[in-house]
Amino acid sequence: MATIEKRVFKTKTTYRVKIELKGFPTETASFDRITDAKRWAQETETKIRENRYFKTAASRTHTLADAVERYLKLLPEGTKPTYDKTVQLNYWKGELGEYAFAHITPALIIAAREKLASIPTPRGKRTPATVNRYTAALSHLYTVAYKEWGWADENPFHKLSKLKEPRGRVRFLSDDERVKLLAACRKSTNPFLYDIVVLCLLTGARKMEINGLHWRNVDFKRRCITLTETKNGEIRTIPLSKEAAEILQKHFKKDEHQPRDLVFPGAKGKPIDIRTAWENAMMTAGIASDFRFHDLRHSAASYLAMNGASLTELSEILGHKTLSMVKRYAHFTDSHTAQVVQSMNRKIFGDKSKK
Repeated sequence: MATIEKRVFKTKTTYRVKIELKGFPTETASFDRITDAKRWAQETETKIRENRYFKTAASRTHTLADAVERYLKLLPEGTKPTYDKTVQLNYWKGELGEYAFAHITPALIIAAREKLASIPTPRGKRTPATVNRYTAALSHLYTVAYKEWGWADENPFHKLSKLKEPRGRVRFLSDDERVKLLAACRKSTNPFLYDIVVLCLLTGARKMEINGLHWRNVDFKRRCITLTETKNGEIRTIPLSKEAAEILQKHFKKDEHQPRDLVFPGAKGKPIDIRTAWENAMMTAGIASDFRFHDLRHSAASYLAMNGASLTELSEILGHKTLSMVKRYAHFTDSHTAQVVQSMNRKIFGDKSKK
């Protein structure tokens, strides 16, 4: 219930409002006019009863910088997704950190997003896909602040559209390129380059996933590897072909390796650095400069699709959350899809060729 106390001072008179409702913290405010005090008392009491007031109050007292600091403490330490989100959210903190949640509007976000897109990087300007990932990181923070912390009344990102992204790039090795590249990798002075490249082609795993692979994640009995350090932060299991298992078995010595040891160790216990060896192998093989290491993953996916793998199977192997990410390989599965349709028709209507 709200009470209003008239307070008379030498220079002015004020009206102090005190709202006390069972089960809620006491709220107070002072006004110069009795009409303002009554209006605030009525509106605030209504909001409290409808559970709307404290969210509004929190959105005005907490800044974006406060939210970023709290959010980052919830993330697991030492993972690639955490590192990426830290970089992304620190950008927003630097641009909008002083603003209270209630004062951050879609217009402010768009201005900061446009600035992000224009900032040059060593590789050039950020792509729309990269900018969208920055935006997604802050949007998720707002979702947590809204649903779990009560710091926001709404998520302003629901009013924003994503930047349009170009169709996913697909560049894969031709048979001739693959033969030349593997031959160059085999001649490399780096003892692990050839095996890492072959494993990426056989499994479709990313470079960071293979380079960061530990022996505890290799199961020779079940013939699979479990990837714990993935781009989207989710654990993924990939089956190993006979050839892939043999490559790993070649490096495994039971009496020497511990479960936490890296399969491909580099200096000071860190994953092996193959950048220079890879670039040299590319030059030796004479492959066009438009081919990147990540394209080995595209190559693996393309080979799988051309050999009958469905989009669902590709999504599971590559670790994509949605089928939209693997639709770029759909044209490779056309023949497989046609065979499935033909098989269904034959079972239902019979094989007319035999009549």
